[in-house]
Amino acid sequence: MMVSCRSFLWQVVALTIFLVSGPLSSASTPHSPPFRRIYAFGDSYTDTGNTQSATGPTGFNYVSSPPYGSTFFHHPTNRYSDGRLVIDFVAEALSLPYLPPYRNHTADVSKGVNFAVAGSTAIPHDFFVRNNLTFDITPESLQTQLQWFNKALESQGCRGNLTKSKCREILDDSLIWVGEIGANDYAYTVGSSVSAKTIQNLAIESFTGFLQAMLEKGAKYIVVQGLPQTGCLPLAMVLAPDTDRDRTGCVGSVSRQSYAHNLAIQAKIQGFGIKFPHAVIVYADYWNAYHTIMINASKYGFKERFKTCCGSGEGAYNFNLFAACGSATSTTCQNPAQYVNWDGVHLTEGMYKVVSDMFLRGKFCHPPFDYLLSRKLRSG
Repeated sequence: MMVSCRSFLWQVVALTIFLVSGPLSSASTPHSPPFRRIYAFGDSYTDTGNTQSATGPTGFNYVSSPPYGSTFFHHPTNRYSDGRLVIDFVAEALSLPYLPPYRNHTADVSKGVNFAVAGSTAIPHDFFVRNNLTFDITPESLQTQLQWFNKALESQGCRGNLTKSKCREILDDSLIWVGEIGANDYAYTVGSSVSAKTIQNLAIESFTGFLQAMLEKGAKYIVVQGLPQTGCLPLAMVLAPDTDRDRTGCVGSVSRQSYAHNLAIQAKIQGFGIKFPHAVIVYADYWNAYHTIMINASKYGFKERFKTCCGSGEGAYNFNLFAACGSATSTTCQNPAQYVNWDGVHLTEGMYKVVSDMFLRGKFCHPPFDYLLSRKLRSG
């Protein structure tokens, strides 16, 4: 496509305004946002309502009740936080509405859909059933989310090889955001005979199949979040012995496990970058973003690195899995923005806000997020 010098110069100016000032405003420019829609995937860190409390992660069955959602929405939204998630801040930055969950069949999905499910795994659910890992109570996996995505595209006219042009039309203007997924796979197998290496291999294999399916479908702009520093979560801190700590004060063995998982993901992304040169695949380094915050907590406005804002008040971490946030015995801190942890497994809106800024405007995306935006703007 030929682009005039004037048009190209405007795109450069628009991109600069976007990166420096935030989302583009229709009031200040006649041009539309860089993407028309977002499709999101992942687990409870990204889920905006696909999981109700009855089917969510064990111990967190109060997500449909206060104080969940109290900070920003002022009512529960089935998000596992006091407010917005990373994906919500991404939508804001791109001047798009918050993504409706796929299971909300009355929502307007013209600007995107969220397929993430709390408790979801990268490995298909039947693996956990075969190994009698009954703690895995969420039957949806990354494969389920892919099936939902395909159905959503079919409803818009993208139906296989005969409609490739329609698929291209949809995906050329779509950002694919793959939130962190895989942490539940490791958590569900703690104490079992299944090794962490087995979980890593199966999870990476599943993720690879998912990513390849997206790319073969025609996805051009993809962001993949790695796992956070999971050893810093109160749940891990409570379960691990005090001798298992790293320099951050987090559970070393758990954090190293997530780090190794992320290295394998990055290797796969590099391979896909060569195989699908038309696509831009960005790796969002959740682990190092989280780690940076933990070692500079006060710099980012956090006073409590480990203690939960909402919990039962037991022990040093204000966390009891069997009397979690929202239960009759739990209490909530007055200023969640000063806490990294919301309920012992999930993070506060304040933490998600800092992390999203690090992804969108910081140095924790590889290549940088502004590179993805520049590629999109150059493509017209």
